[in-house]
Amino acid sequence: MKIQSGRMVNAAGATALALMIVACAWAGLRTSAFDPLDLRDAIDRQIHSSPNDLVDQPGSGTRPPRVNSKLVRLYHSRDMQPFWVTPEGPNLAAEILRSVLAAAGTHGLNPEDYAIDQIDRAWTRKGAAGLARLELLLTLELGAYTSDLVEGRRQPRDFDPDLFPTACDCDIDPADLVQRSLAAPDLRAFLEEQAPPFPEYRGLREKLAEYRTIATRGGWPRVPEGPALKPGVKDARVAAIRNRLSVTGEWPGDAPPNDTGYDEALVAAVKRFQRHHGLDPDGVAGPATLAAMNVPVERRIVQLIVNMESWRWVGRDHGDRWLTVNIPSFELAAVRDGKTELSMRVIVGDEFHMTPVFGDRLRYVEVNPYWEVPLSIAKKEFLPKLREDPTYLKKQGIRMFDGWDEGADEVDSAAVDWAKVRQDDMGRWRLRQDPGPANALGTLAFIFPNDYHVYLHDTPAQSLFGLPKRAFSHGCIRVAKAMDLALYVLGGADKDWSEEKLLALIAEGRNRIVHLEASLPIYILYNTAVVDPESHEIYFYDDLYGRDALLGKAIF
Repeated sequence: MKIQSGRMVNAAGATALALMIVACAWAGLRTSAFDPLDLRDAIDRQIHSSPNDLVDQPGSGTRPPRVNSKLVRLYHSRDMQPFWVTPEGPNLAAEILRSVLAAAGTHGLNPEDYAIDQIDRAWTRKGAAGLARLELLLTLELGAYTSDLVEGRRQPRDFDPDLFPTACDCDIDPADLVQRSLAAPDLRAFLEEQAPPFPEYRGLREKLAEYRTIATRGGWPRVPEGPALKPGVKDARVAAIRNRLSVTGEWPGDAPPNDTGYDEALVAAVKRFQRHHGLDPDGVAGPATLAAMNVPVERRIVQLIVNMESWRWVGRDHGDRWLTVNIPSFELAAVRDGKTELSMRVIVGDEFHMTPVFGDRLRYVEVNPYWEVPLSIAKKEFLPKLREDPTYLKKQGIRMFDGWDEGADEVDSAAVDWAKVRQDDMGRWRLRQDPGPANALGTLAFIFPNDYHVYLHDTPAQSLFGLPKRAFSHGCIRVAKAMDLALYVLGGADKDWSEEKLLALIAEGRNRIVHLEASLPIYILYNTAVVDPESHEIYFYDDLYGRDALLGKAIF
């Protein structure tokens, strides 16, 4: 009997123990999977608190998120139901978003700017308050990341509103963004599509990855300074040049380690390097070439990131055809569907008359244009010459009018006592050069009305296009092949425009306006790092106006 009683007691104890285990397990589940209403209440409380409360260390590299009225309305519209988390923890969409934010560096952005460290710390937190905080962090940083990716970071605009007016000039709607991102069949692909859609941007991104790999391997060797190295010479620095060029691919072959000869193969490699760096490809490793070789890889990485940033300011509604003028490379390109159909050399503004960076639409071609002399040129350049020679304007074919109205009387410049005229007095006269072979604008001008009074035009000074550095104008852009450009923008043979037809109009000698059937987007760019979409080769150019230095200062 005692034995049976003992067995009965043991069985009862086992049952009780089993019930305790089940109870503890259920209790454990209850601590990690709470009532969804608790999560919604926690989101409601936090979304109305200070944005700084969501960040552990505001101001230490991570700017405080911005909770605005649109975000509040977004969560109220769905009764505070979360997008990214459940009572059990972050969902798959949250995992994808976190990985995208962590990889922001591939776009030249800084993951720390999107609270990635805060998100990682909140990722494993339990309880409604912790998950609500993670939910709002993900939503806020999705908006911040996408805004920076689409329109650029705010820092450049704050640094210099006049120089970088289009940086971050959009207001991302978090409600629309979150809803579109979660409705997309592939969230990762949707976020990737927010980056600039230009092949040039994609090329810069690929080169950024390449140059970062080069940096992790120690960069490239420095070439010692010394006399210029010319074909045929022997110099101990030849091996260093070969090693330097092998890192970036200009030198594709192998050479004996003690070979000091500057042979034809190395000449060809140096020429490739010079073309990649906007230098005269003469094959001579002179001071400028050696200086370009010795630019550290870290500086090139910064240059790539800065140029990626500037592509975010380029409009995306350009259709299938557009024009670009890149100031640092002194080149114009006519592009259709991402492929260059026409290119030519240009002359841009000098350091005292910088060509501005902006976008507009080309609307008409002016045949036999008048040149309205800018007041700045009249004051600073023409007045001193008129004091020496009162007939200077007549010799240049420039007429002077007593006022700016169309009916203003013409004045004989030789009758003016220029010794008594001050610079501020020049504004009373309108100076205009009539069409003709000596006209400063040549025979064709390409007009896209803008606040900067900048346009493209022909020029009689064709010899300047043969120079490698072409910053000589007062801000407008002179084109080397005005006739080719005119035929292109007017539609060519498809629109019944031929060179003979244009030459006939020019020969008439009178001013005419020819409107494009449809305006054509034109972008004046400042890209010191350019990747050819077809060859995938990268080209670096001088920071002509110092804009890169200022932009780098703003974003780093």
